[in-house]
Amino acid sequence: MIESFLITGRETLEASLVVGIVYGYLHRSGNNHYRPSVHLGIGLGILGSIITAALFQTFTSGFEGVAEQLFEGTTMLIGALLLSTMIIWMMRQHQVTRDIEQKVDLQLHKAPGWSSWGLTMLIATAILREGAETVLFLNAARYESGISFLGSSIGVLAALVIGYLFFKGAQRIKVSAVFKVSSVLLILFAAGLVSHSVHEFQEVAGSVVPLYDINPPMNQDGSYPLLHEKGLVGSFAKGLFGYNGNPSALELAAYVTYLMGMVALWKRNTTHRIGQRRAIA
Repeated sequence: MIESFLITGRETLEASLVVGIVYGYLHRSGNNHYRPSVHLGIGLGILGSIITAALFQTFTSGFEGVAEQLFEGTTMLIGALLLSTMIIWMMRQHQVTRDIEQKVDLQLHKAPGWSSWGLTMLIATAILREGAETVLFLNAARYESGISFLGSSIGVLAALVIGYLFFKGAQRIKVSAVFKVSSVLLILFAAGLVSHSVHEFQEVAGSVVPLYDINPPMNQDGSYPLLHEKGLVGSFAKGLFGYNGNPSALELAAYVTYLMGMVALWKRNTTHRIGQRRAIA
């Protein structure tokens, strides 16, 4: 549930922030008559996301056996890579609001008749991008630990509320802090995707040999103990942190290597930002 919440919450928050920034800029610049173009862009973006989800489901429904394992492994690996690029991009964005406002301003200064269309496509593209990423990430999560409709719904609702409160000024919400916490959790989730994708590829090759096995034995009634990777606590940890009670050496190496790489990038970005602040001061 928590991984579905994180994915839909993070993606919806990014989309709602883009829309909120555009609304705010149009209001401050006296261009509220362009709001219908934003509404149309939102509708087109959502429609495109639904079509993307339907096409993805249709395309993937016929895989079986080795083809299914290869597809699952590839999907999880691509999902992890896209999550990584998204997190890295967010690390480097210190002027997101200004960048989006500049794009809007560029669209508004186009020739008459093209301004509305350009603004519509700007919004539609932003929402469709987040929607397509959500489809891919949720499918990768499905192969890893399953999708929670409740978690996904709560994630969307929470993101919309945060976005609304942030731009209405009803509360002082540090969106950067929200992104920072969610980035840490998504890095752990992505590490689990990388590790599990390696597991799928190893199963295709028929060479999955556990390095160790700390999973508790099954209960006498056939159920899984809480700390087993398929138990209540273990399955939660597997979905959120990529926990695996019996990984192969290659799976463990992939997990640790990915985490070390992302931590190094995070530290490098933090050091760079501190250096910029000192230079300005």
